[in-house]
Amino acid sequence: MTRPETPAFPLSTHDLKLAYGTSVIVPHLNLSLKGGLVTSIIGPNGCGKSTLLRALARLRPVTGGNVELYGQALHSLPSKEVARRLAILPQGPTAPEGLSVEELVWFGRHPHQGRFPVRRPEDREAVAWALSQTGMTIFAGRPLEALSGGQRQRAWIAMSLAQQTEILLLDEPTTYLDLSHQLEVLQLAQRLNREQGKTVVMVLHELNQAVRYSDEIIAMQGGEVYAQGRPEDVLTPELLADVFNLKAHILSDPDTGRPYIIPYALTR
Repeated sequence: MTRPETPAFPLSTHDLKLAYGTSVIVPHLNLSLKGGLVTSIIGPNGCGKSTLLRALARLRPVTGGNVELYGQALHSLPSKEVARRLAILPQGPTAPEGLSVEELVWFGRHPHQGRFPVRRPEDREAVAWALSQTGMTIFAGRPLEALSGGQRQRAWIAMSLAQQTEILLLDEPTTYLDLSHQLEVLQLAQRLNREQGKTVVMVLHELNQAVRYSDEIIAMQGGEVYAQGRPEDVLTPELLADVFNLKAHILSDPDTGRPYIIPYALTR
């Protein structure tokens, strides 16, 4: 199948309903994600952020409505075709003990290979490029368990890059990382967008990081979109109170000119 040109909204949902058994997490969601941007999905715990991201990658069954990828129903596309168009780094990915960084990254070439995988020159080039882009070339032969948390995250992102997709979904990529490694991962995501033109969609908890590293913010509440737009338009005192039950000072970051949030109390 020929890959179409990236439209303005490569991923969208229409009357999407997601549930765990009888517990409805996302009741009725209509959402369009803009192409070529870094978008962060924020919201309180249990609002449906990660559930939505997994549904966008077809890792979660849809109870009602549908997801569209490049204007086509996601569930109707072959699995390899989906994997050639979007990649996802889920929360807490795991790998067999002893697996090296390079061996992990090679898994990203699976969607581009036939029934009997052969390591073609273009595959080797893609793996080398992914390792280079993430700064992991010097660690290629090391087992994953010998790496720091930030290095492991970059190794998993390298595997996603080896898929050579236009869309990269990151589910809480900074969880369990110290601050310096959090910034490593976020700067990498932003660089991949700026230099490679990738559409990056992240679920983040830390509001100031979401503001600093995103072109667009989607704030969710109760499985619905409360607000969507530029960080400076979305992050208002009203949103912080309604969505996060927070009272906060909103200052201007002298480095970026974007909002900088200093919470000081709960609304209730």
